[in-house]
Amino acid sequence: MTATLSSDLREVLAKVGTSTLTGVLNRRGLKSMTLFDVWPMRPEQPPMVGIAFTMRFIPSREDKDGPTSTNRSTVQPQAMEECPPGHVLMIDSRGDSRAASAGDLYIGRLKARGAAGIVTDGGFRDTNGVFKTGLPAYHRRPSSPPSPIVHRPMDLQLPIACGGVAVYPGDIVVGDRDAVLVIPPDIVEAVAEEALKNYEYESWAELEVAKGRSLKGVFPAAGDQAKADYEAWKKRAGRGEVPS
Repeated sequence: MTATLSSDLREVLAKVGTSTLTGVLNRRGLKSMTLFDVWPMRPEQPPMVGIAFTMRFIPSREDKDGPTSTNRSTVQPQAMEECPPGHVLMIDSRGDSRAASAGDLYIGRLKARGAAGIVTDGGFRDTNGVFKTGLPAYHRRPSSPPSPIVHRPMDLQLPIACGGVAVYPGDIVVGDRDAVLVIPPDIVEAVAEEALKNYEYESWAELEVAKGRSLKGVFPAAGDQAKADYEAWKKRAGRGEVPS
């Protein structure tokens, strides 16, 4: 299916965060949606929500990608020109960060074209420049060597593996300080609705615990008294459903 994300839905997904979303996905039987060993390039970068646009690397080879080769792939710059606004460029680097998956010029182009972020299970170079672009970027670790030493860009918009997770074009991608995860587009609205309810309840529970209330009957399972207290708090705070 063709994924679309309203501004309200993007706002909810960014607000609830990956910790809440992983719990909701787990209850739906989706246990392999969180990328492994992929981190925000800077902790202070903004959260990321977008639609997956995929690129795949294979290992480079000297006759194809060496310094004297005349057969260099053009797929990598093509990705920067074709990744649509509001999408996240998801790069399958085979978990190999010996050479960069992209640098500040490529990522700056993505930012200028309205992309929502970039993710690789390899590494980025020119990380100071990447940070200055303002585009949320997630990788395994910084990597200075140029891409062709290790990677050959092969294709776009096919299913890939990134951080040990199967990523399909059109998946919904959410990233924050804790993790990057993908959500199947056909269930994203239901997942966001459930996650928002959990987020609101846990926000109240945090306030109660900070005031000295015991976790018993409050978290993880809410007892009748906790539910009643929570509903009263919502009414006093004027909280309602956030549009999907």
